[in-house]
Amino acid sequence: MGPSNQLSAEPSGRCLRAVRFFTGDMRRCGQWVKRQVLIIQLLDGVLRGTAQVMFVSNPVSGLLILTGLFLQNPWWALNSLLGALVSTVSALLLRLNRKAIFAGLHGYNGTLVGMLMAAFSSKGNWYWWLLFPNVFLSMLCPVVSSALSSIMSKWDLPIFTLPFNILTCLHIAATGTAHPYFPEVKIQPKVHLQHSDSLANLSIPQLFLSVPVGVGQVFGCDSPWTACLVLLALLLCSPAVCLHALLGSAAGLCTALFCAYVTSATSKLMSVLALPACTWPFCLSTLTFLLLSSENPAICRPPLSAVSYPEENRHYLRQLKMSENALSSCKGEQTPEKMEG
Repeated sequence: MGPSNQLSAEPSGRCLRAVRFFTGDMRRCGQWVKRQVLIIQLLDGVLRGTAQVMFVSNPVSGLLILTGLFLQNPWWALNSLLGALVSTVSALLLRLNRKAIFAGLHGYNGTLVGMLMAAFSSKGNWYWWLLFPNVFLSMLCPVVSSALSSIMSKWDLPIFTLPFNILTCLHIAATGTAHPYFPEVKIQPKVHLQHSDSLANLSIPQLFLSVPVGVGQVFGCDSPWTACLVLLALLLCSPAVCLHALLGSAAGLCTALFCAYVTSATSKLMSVLALPACTWPFCLSTLTFLLLSSENPAICRPPLSAVSYPEENRHYLRQLKMSENALSSCKGEQTPEKMEG
């Protein structure tokens, strides 16, 4: 390679390294943050906790998602940020696993608690008294998470957003629509249209736009701009997660034309108790599939302690398979020698 080729390769190499620094789980950034003061570690953990709602641990992704939430509703975003901060600090005070805390695993339930409490409050925006129950429930998130982890670890299962579901439903059930200080919006049972009626009311632009918006609905947001920022945050960390989020939203759209079973059943059941479905359908469906026992080699679930973003999970499984093949070949070579001895 000549000098001119080397000079042209150096800027592209630096650019590639810079891009890699901000993609994935930003491991180098995490290592740098560990050497900094607690405030910077806490900021990194809160941003990662916001991104962990979408199963990515990337502070820049968290910042993009927060920006999208502020575009949707600044009051909702403020409550979600407060929830993530309080739940993370609470986990620190309880002296839970610091690696899990600063990976955002004790912040995402607080994010959802703060967001949905603001969304379901009938007092509207900038009702400052709502911050008190938000802080209280967000403080309980690590407690419930730790308790559930002790149970779910027996089957090596994640807790997902079960703490958020439990605490949010408890709050709404305790306050209701007539509470003098924290009234909730009235939960109406969903009325599903007939297949012919739903098709007649659909337009092609709305149909395509509903796919990315469906991703933003994880946060209860219907703004296309918020959805675009959430998708950009996913793409930055993991193209596989971004693609599967879009596929999941598209699949949900298709099944919604005929009524998604779990979501429909859960919504109707919870509406009888005047409670929202929250993310119960996701938790119940996903945990059911994770409990599936199969001898199909294509269905392989890495141990919970090794789970990261999909590209890293594939790398882990490839390394595991290579080590198993090397071990089996070594055993095969040693067997004839032992037989001769």
